[in-house]
Amino acid sequence: MAQLSNDCFAFSGPPIPLDDIVALLGERLLAVDGSETVSLSEADGRVLAADVIAPMSLPPFTNSAVDGYAVRHGDLSTDNENNFHVVGRVQAGQALDVGLSPAQAFRIFTGAAIPPGADTVFMQEDTRIDGMGKVVLPTGLKQGANVRTAGEDITIGQSVLGAGHRMRPQDAAVLAALGFTEAVVRRRVRVGVISTGNEIVEPGEVRGATQLFDSNRVMLKAMLVRLGCEVTDFGLLRDDPAAIAAALKAAAASHDLILTSGGVSTGEADYVRDAVETVGTLVFWRVAIKPGRPVAMGVIDGIPFIGLPGNPAASFVTFVTIVRPALLLLCGTPVQMPIPIPARATFSYEKKAGRREYVRANLTRHKDGTLAVKKFRREGAGLLSSLIETDGFVVLGEDTLSVRPGQAVKFIPYSSLF
Repeated sequence: MAQLSNDCFAFSGPPIPLDDIVALLGERLLAVDGSETVSLSEADGRVLAADVIAPMSLPPFTNSAVDGYAVRHGDLSTDNENNFHVVGRVQAGQALDVGLSPAQAFRIFTGAAIPPGADTVFMQEDTRIDGMGKVVLPTGLKQGANVRTAGEDITIGQSVLGAGHRMRPQDAAVLAALGFTEAVVRRRVRVGVISTGNEIVEPGEVRGATQLFDSNRVMLKAMLVRLGCEVTDFGLLRDDPAAIAAALKAAAASHDLILTSGGVSTGEADYVRDAVETVGTLVFWRVAIKPGRPVAMGVIDGIPFIGLPGNPAASFVTFVTIVRPALLLLCGTPVQMPIPIPARATFSYEKKAGRREYVRANLTRHKDGTLAVKKFRREGAGLLSSLIETDGFVVLGEDTLSVRPGQAVKFIPYSSLF
């Protein structure tokens, strides 16, 4: 588990720009200790603990890229079509020791090893068979055409994937092609999740007339799982500082990150503050973003604590902008936000300077085919409909004061965040 000093996030003052927070996380958070070996079928989304060095070349032998005819390029006439005897055939997986004599060709199939002496392959659709059973080859084909040379993809001893790389399906395919059956990955980051508040109840339980069902914890756990974490659900806690403090203390004993939802503002009913300060240290960060300004960060027994707002949209935004970078750092992989998609706004919008805003929107197209974004019809950090009826954010920087129809904006799809 990452061990931090109690004052490592200490800060007081005006709302902090998001980039400064992410930079501070990068300075303070270290990757979790420990690794494990998993099968390639279980490696997707996991972070490599060591470099992967190619034990062989790919392809391991020179082979044909197409179905066709293998020949010696030096036998070809440069002025006229060539009529070569077809003296054999070689299929993928077949070993052939017989070489070619002048003006001879082998029928060959994709992936088959190039016969000794051959160095060029004609595609079958560019050839024809004459009345004598010979293959007729056109002029103009370059030496080495349609031939995959040994090692042209990956060479033996090459560093294929580096430590800290987050595995994708195509990465597992490369390891399998190199003969690996397993991958050495960092252990999963262990995250304890807690919801707080008298105003919420568990889904399925009896709900009072002035209560809401807890949706944040379900959402946060799902996002954590998508990022490869091992999640412990500490449940829904009432506004009791002692009970919250005990849960936080228990979570710190066996987790790498503690994540809560609700109760992190500065109001009289925000009990997480007292609870955290009982068992650790807490600094309330007023993050210069919207939605989601009230985000708390602290340290409990050397373990980082992040408290997210209770409003669902604000909780979602602060997770992807603050918790996600923290998790990537704990996983031992670089913090990278998706590259925004450039598009044109179809809406007008006003905002304050010095604050980054995440405007929920849909990516569409203008009649001329260019990309456009359409803003969700209403504002509000508590609108769950704004998350399910949109497919991403328009990100408006701190220096932006307004948006007008036709203005260039940056769009980040939700799908690129997990």
